Amino acid sequence: MVTVALGPRSYGIKVGAGLLATLGPEALPLPLGKNCAVISDSNVAPLYGARAMESLRNAGFRPVEITIPAGEKSKSLEHTERVCERMIEAGLDRKAWIAALGGGVVGDLAGFVAAIYYRGIPYLQLPTTIVAQVDSAVGGKTGVNAHNGKNLIGAFHQPRLVLADVDTLATLPDREFNEGFAEVIKHGIIRDRTLLDAVASLDRANLAPIIQRNIEIKAAIVSADEHESTGQRALLNFGHTIGHAIEAAAGYGTLLHGEAISLGLVAACAISVKKAGLPPAEARQVTTLLHQYHLPTRLPEGLWTESILSALKRDKKFEEGAIRFVLSPRLGEAFVSKDVTLEDIREALAAIGA
Repeated sequence: MVTVALGPRSYGIKVGAGLLATLGPEALPLPLGKNCAVISDSNVAPLYGARAMESLRNAGFRPVEITIPAGEKSKSLEHTERVCERMIEAGLDRKAWIAALGGGVVGDLAGFVAAIYYRGIPYLQLPTTIVAQVDSAVGGKTGVNAHNGKNLIGAFHQPRLVLADVDTLATLPDREFNEGFAEVIKHGIIRDRTLLDAVASLDRANLAPIIQRNIEIKAAIVSADEHESTGQRALLNFGHTIGHAIEAAAGYGTLLHGEAISLGLVAACAISVKKAGLPPAEARQVTTLLHQYHLPTRLPEGLWTESILSALKRDKKFEEGAIRFVLSPRLGEAFVSKDVTLEDIREALAAIGA
């Protein structure tokens, strides 16, 4: 088990096969109220909802299943309100809790609901995608998208427990499986170069060790800088400043999150070559890995530099007009810089085809 060490808000993350069936017993000692909501989406609920509900009922809990439409467009204030209203109708009060069963959209939205419902109730993360298991389910960042930008409305709200059941990854379509490796490659770039070698020779039948290593990296960074106040947690934004802007400019749902981040990684590596001395051969190594997982490294036609820059200026990583941009001087290391200009970003976007 990996621990996110945050004093009284510390929690464990378990990685392995068959963990959904243990949800009820794992929840019993936390402690939590008997009433809860299992929030999932229209893709995941038919596959794993019954398993989670049965485990909870067998342990004496009284779960209510709430399903949102699958896809990034559900990560909105509109769907947040709908989920809250459904919980109120079900009689869930301040003693209730939430189990977030799904990928990043479900985890982010359900965590945000937990942060605001009755001014805050507990929740558990049950991530079912690679993106969610290695990244979004860990660290307590919850929230939804605004029309003008990604994750602009949200709160820090740590889960009580994360159960990363690797069996759920077997039902991922290839596109959704591959997109998760943008976040895995990012972790290798900023913290552990050997992780990139593991990604290059991945055994798809033995995913638990690579999921575990990614969680260890993120847990250590979150434990050191929960609210992104010292700069360490900001390292996790490598490739995301541009990636989120691309995702917003393209229109939510056009690109998967990991696909937009893949493009952001290529651009961030190009800027790192220019501004931080990243060897060009190492930048090419990143591009090769992204190609291995069929992730885009060139912008789709019709996506223009100015629309991306417009979205980028609304990003949370702008502080008083200055960009906080993460650079890598060599694979396995990264730092936050305020020396990157909009012109640097414009050049990088030109290099990937905008």
